[in-house]
Amino acid sequence: MRTTHNPLAVVRNLGILAHVDAGKTTVTERILFATGTTHKRGEVHDGTTVTDFDPQERDRGITIFSAAVSCAWDGHRINLIDTPGHVDFADEVERALRVLDGAVAVFDAVAGVEPQSESVWRQADRHGVPRIAFVNKMDRAGANLDAAVASIRERLHPAPLLVQLPIGTEDAFAGVVDLVRMRALRWPGGDALEEGPVPDDLRDEAGARRRALEEAVAELHPGALEEFCDTGALREWTLASALRDLTRNGDGVVVLCGSAYRDRGVEPLLDAVVAYLPSPLDVPPVRGTQGGEVRERPADPAAPTAALAFKVHATPTGRLTYLRIYSGTIGKGDTLWDASAGRTERIGRILRVQADRHAPLDRAVAGDIVAVVGLKSARAGSTLCAPDAPLVLEPPGVQEPVVSVAVESRRAGDTDRLASGLARLSEEDPSLVVRTDPETGQTLLSGLGELHLEVAVEKLRRDLGLEVAVGRPRVSHRETVGRGVSGLVFRHVKREGGAGQFAHVVLDVEPYAEGGFDFRSAVVGGRVPQEYVRAVEAGCRDALAEGPLGGHPVTGLRVTLTDGATHVKDSSDAAFRTAGRLGLRAALRACAMVLLEPVAEVTVTVPEDAVGGVLGDLAARRGRVTGSVTRAGAAVVTATVPLAELFGYATRLRSRTQGRGTFTARPTGYAPAPTATAVR
Repeated sequence: MRTTHNPLAVVRNLGILAHVDAGKTTVTERILFATGTTHKRGEVHDGTTVTDFDPQERDRGITIFSAAVSCAWDGHRINLIDTPGHVDFADEVERALRVLDGAVAVFDAVAGVEPQSESVWRQADRHGVPRIAFVNKMDRAGANLDAAVASIRERLHPAPLLVQLPIGTEDAFAGVVDLVRMRALRWPGGDALEEGPVPDDLRDEAGARRRALEEAVAELHPGALEEFCDTGALREWTLASALRDLTRNGDGVVVLCGSAYRDRGVEPLLDAVVAYLPSPLDVPPVRGTQGGEVRERPADPAAPTAALAFKVHATPTGRLTYLRIYSGTIGKGDTLWDASAGRTERIGRILRVQADRHAPLDRAVAGDIVAVVGLKSARAGSTLCAPDAPLVLEPPGVQEPVVSVAVESRRAGDTDRLASGLARLSEEDPSLVVRTDPETGQTLLSGLGELHLEVAVEKLRRDLGLEVAVGRPRVSHRETVGRGVSGLVFRHVKREGGAGQFAHVVLDVEPYAEGGFDFRSAVVGGRVPQEYVRAVEAGCRDALAEGPLGGHPVTGLRVTLTDGATHVKDSSDAAFRTAGRLGLRAALRACAMVLLEPVAEVTVTVPEDAVGGVLGDLAARRGRVTGSVTRAGAAVVTATVPLAELFGYATRLRSRTQGRGTFTARPTGYAPAPTATAVR
């Protein structure tokens, strides 16, 4: 029963999302400092941050693993997850977004929307996560709030609702004007927040921007439009309420600004989190399946328990499983049902997480994000629920790996330790895949990028003390149909004692522009019964695992079953599945096949005097330049480059630009590879 004051109403579960180096971790650190959770400002460049606690994160100066922290602000409890910004760790972001109710997207005031900003924004779109935007680094040379807002509108396509006006620019940035309450907020010398009236020299501009904000909100919100038409303006309460509604339903995004490094703009950001982002009560009930039926569970501590494991972390003292509790209550010693593994689990301890530090709890309720100790089989994506009310929640999606390296132990006695270490890595990070090459017998570790694999191998060396030899990275190719075949006849007949097998199929195979695999049946007159049609489709899907060019997975084709025949006694599901598999393999051998290689969108930022050399290097790497702009004295070049050509590019770029060039790469799919490219 929901009471007048439900404790869940003051809970906010949110993530910090952004492109690498936009300032996510610094924003998180300043939030912890502003809320009194920490008493010293952590700095990324000093390796003293709370959330980047892993040695590799401190060495590299980037966030690699999502870290959860909890703090309090204005009577609200904020569960915060700092996510990675590098594209190689996009799956960490995906798992975090699956369990969050809201997010703060951080943008660089000079660069605006960057490639990975766009990627994480699209991820949040898929999960329906409401967001507010924070334009950071307003104190940098070249900072331009209006340009950053324009890039949000043009590249991300929400309706940006700017609720602040900066006081001062670049080095002179001293505070903001709050356009909702029409007040000035200053941080003299980076000290405590001071409120005051809007400065005289900004009063006209602030009034004009407030008017523009009211008009933008009235266009999107029916209640605000009614008041605006009646009175020609919006009251503060109406404006704030409309901003909250627009944020939560995704029709608009509130935009704030500041400089986290200089402690300017953090308190208004926290106020906006509390005011605009949803509590667990404001999001729809979680949906899962039970016995094939879709069921809902409300965010109610008294409802049957339903929780999703979204992260597993092995520590020297035990295995931590991070849970988002959607409904019900869990206590120390409780027994839950792992609906994904089909077994019971017992909770040993419950911990409130503060990055690498933990505080014990006796119980956790709906809306909480906690870590538990004692679970043996639960993996990222597992559903834990009440044994008498089973439910399976949709797990986070996992990207397919695109880069592989061969790994082996240098010491003969470490083979078993390496195997267990690799198993632990793939348990903690489902986007890491371990397999054995059937031809060479090598152990292959596959991931989302070169840095992803570097970090994984370094974990083996640091955490387990293993000496590991690593082969040259290789990309994962695909095969597709360039020119198809029609009317390919395949008969599967087997009569060697016992029950026989008979299946006759006729297949058309053609390219499928939308990618993936599409199966259709054009059989008439019941010549192939429906149950056998499904078996043929299953067999065709089996055949997609290995293509004729080099044994790579096949994609981008449509198969149509046009005809077939059955036998009264010898036809079966198994026979038609075999016919589908072997028939499609035969058809693919008759098709003109095309080898595909993964490609990435590369954004290179270099001094203007180095552009020529960079363009020549990209051309030598088979890159296709798609754009070039000048931004704050630097050239930003975008290009599409085969992923295989980017191995070692960071070192090459630094040497060409005397260490002043940077780049990011975002996988964008597959493209035809040169005929000379090796396929095995």
